[in-house]
Amino acid sequence: MDEEWFERLFRAHAPRVHRYLLRRAPADAEDLAAEVMAIAWRRRADVPAGAELPWLYRTAGHVLANHRRRRRATPSGQTPPEAHDVDPAELVIADQAVRAALAALSPRDRRILLLHAWEGLTGEDLAAVLGISRGGADAALSRARARLAAAWDA
Repeated sequence: MDEEWFERLFRAHAPRVHRYLLRRAPADAEDLAAEVMAIAWRRRADVPAGAELPWLYRTAGHVLANHRRRRRATPSGQTPPEAHDVDPAELVIADQAVRAALAALSPRDRRILLLHAWEGLTGEDLAAVLGISRGGADAALSRARARLAAAWDA
């Protein structure tokens, strides 16, 4: 029974979790996604039915934060290999104006906007990932959009 549940969870959500991590930690996305899915297996009793994806995104955020805390800097003489499959989201972020506007935002505002724009989260799902109420998530998204617009105008 648990194996069937996990197989359905994996098939339905592993690609999205991987893309989420790929945009944030390209070199380590596969390992991090595997770690998220392993946590889901270990904590399967805690994964809320009907809200699996927000739970996975929230877990991925924690895994990524832990990864960044223990990550070592890449020596400046090394460059990462070029990716052959370019994600359209990476093309957008490559644009200097977009990067500058996003950089002007707080990490929380960036996270909210990227969860909404790239991961397609809205409403209850966004609230679940952020660990706040639906109204709080809607308000946070609205404020983040307003701050992005102001940063863009600047």
